Amino acid sequence: MASRRRCPSSPAANPLDDENLLCEILLRLPPQPSSLPRASAVCKRWRRLVSEAGFFRRFRLHHYRNPPLLGFFQDGSKGMTFVPTLEAPNRVHPRRFSLQRDGTDRSYMPLGCRHGLFLILLPERLQVLVWDPLTGDQNRIAVPAPFATSSANINGAVLRDAGNVQRFQVVLVLVDDGHDKQNVRALACVYSSNTGLWGDLLSTPIPYKAKLSSSWNDAVRAGDSLHWRLWGDLAGILEFDLEKQSLTVIGVPLDKKDCFRITRTEGGGLGFICISECSAQLWKRKTDSDGVTSWMLGRTVELDKLFSLKLRQNGNLIILGYAEENNVVLVWTISGLFMIHLESFKFKKLFETMTLSYYYPFESVFPAEKDTGGRHDGAEIPHNA
Repeated sequence: MASRRRCPSSPAANPLDDENLLCEILLRLPPQPSSLPRASAVCKRWRRLVSEAGFFRRFRLHHYRNPPLLGFFQDGSKGMTFVPTLEAPNRVHPRRFSLQRDGTDRSYMPLGCRHGLFLILLPERLQVLVWDPLTGDQNRIAVPAPFATSSANINGAVLRDAGNVQRFQVVLVLVDDGHDKQNVRALACVYSSNTGLWGDLLSTPIPYKAKLSSSWNDAVRAGDSLHWRLWGDLAGILEFDLEKQSLTVIGVPLDKKDCFRITRTEGGGLGFICISECSAQLWKRKTDSDGVTSWMLGRTVELDKLFSLKLRQNGNLIILGYAEENNVVLVWTISGLFMIHLESFKFKKLFETMTLSYYYPFESVFPAEKDTGGRHDGAEIPHNA
């Protein structure tokens, strides 16, 4: 039987020759500052692709839910300063993120960072400032009328639209007694950059005397809701549901009213951490099969063993910041400032300091540049990306 004659096979196409496929691969590089500059150094073709105007916008959207923790903004005597946390070549130079303030802004209150944006209250001007440290863009927005009379009790949060990084929302909240201690209300209002307008005023009663300070009390987003810690006679959490546009007060099972900080749980749900002497308790909000919610103690960690320090002799620990996307708390002890990951409880010492000030985490996708302290000849990312 005559053997069949085989047709010569054509050489397999290299997947990297397809620019659309190559872009999809490059989008999946780790969201570290050095990733795109390193990719741009491979060849001129890769450099051209990652430098295109729309690529970095797509890169940010792809890593929307898992941005790296670049560092913290510290509100100190010298104003807002940036404290980097990553090592080289991903370390961002502190000078890279410098807030250029109007000379008339004599007072300001930081309200927190999210999605690469920083929200700051300007009480004397009755405005909020939305600052993008990456581009330097600033948006000043007049606060709605009900919030113009009591700036001390205002808090808020900023967030980008999930499908469009050019759009953002600002949520302002306020606890208002209206000079009637028996009828305390929490108020909320949402601003959309898409419309340039504030929405309807929302409210809910608060059963006890409660305060909502803007100091050391930035919001935590868990699920579809934003959460702020309430002070005063109520150990509780003010919850704003972004989908339902509603306000709710959630009680917390604690005797001490000021020893807890709101966090996320491992699955992204609502939780809180309570530090008492040298132990940390991690609580989480659970919903049973009947839809009933309750708090459950998840884990207790002896922090003096974790740090190998005699903390009971040297004083307690104080939480000075929380990064929700990375689930990291910033903790001060007499020995210095530490970062602790709440799932693994791995920790890293940042530096020694005796100064107590709050630190606002900055979690964002950012491409390293020459002026960040590295030696990258990196991709030229468009300034308005």
